[in-house]
Amino acid sequence: MPSIDVILWFLLIALLLWSLQRLYRACRRANRVDWGHDWVNLLDGLNRLFCYRYHRLNRIGMRLPKKGPAIVVANHVSGLDPLLLAASARRPLRFIIAREEYQRFGLNWLFRAIGCIPVDREKRPEQALREALRCLRSGEVVALFPHGRIHLDSDPPRRIKAGAIRLSQITGAPIYPHRISGIRGAGSVFGGVLLRSRARIKAASVIYPEAWGRDQLQTLVQGILEGDEDQENPLAI
Repeated sequence: MPSIDVILWFLLIALLLWSLQRLYRACRRANRVDWGHDWVNLLDGLNRLFCYRYHRLNRIGMRLPKKGPAIVVANHVSGLDPLLLAASARRPLRFIIAREEYQRFGLNWLFRAIGCIPVDREKRPEQALREALRCLRSGEVVALFPHGRIHLDSDPPRRIKAGAIRLSQITGAPIYPHRISGIRGAGSVFGGVLLRSRARIKAASVIYPEAWGRDQLQTLVQGILEGDEDQENPLAI
């Protein structure tokens, strides 16, 4: 007759397997985007559960076109931001990220699997630009944080980088600006992910590059990302 210890271990393993099966099914139900690999699709579902249930993300649903190129931009307040944007989208997002982040130990496999575009700020940044242009011309969605690194409203003003503007004007792809708020761990890469938030994403009106000059686009996008209410409707300017 099996001992009490053996029975307890058996029950513990059975409970663990049952819990994993429930989580697997929940991730499958939550998945909204086909990333081309079943296991990445499972991670998509897990990320949506994490963002909507743990971080209480508002359900705006990113208003992207069903097909065709698009550029998603947002302010950057924590390491949680890309997870929030991916959870809000119904299409895969090709994030442009710093090469040092792309090569981060333990995460490089994930960044490669979801098609992130690494940019080397010091050496040949044009390589990332060419890859992003190729993606847009293939009808994909490119996402980036124009501030370049974490930047809070309380920080000294920092002019956004012109990458999104250049990509939009070269390809004609519209820009979809978003503003992230409600992050408890704002200012921290890992704190933003770990500390429970009441995350909010606010979408501004889509911006079509042919209606604006480069400097106008730069000012417009910067104003939206920094919470300037007057900039949220481009047609009102």
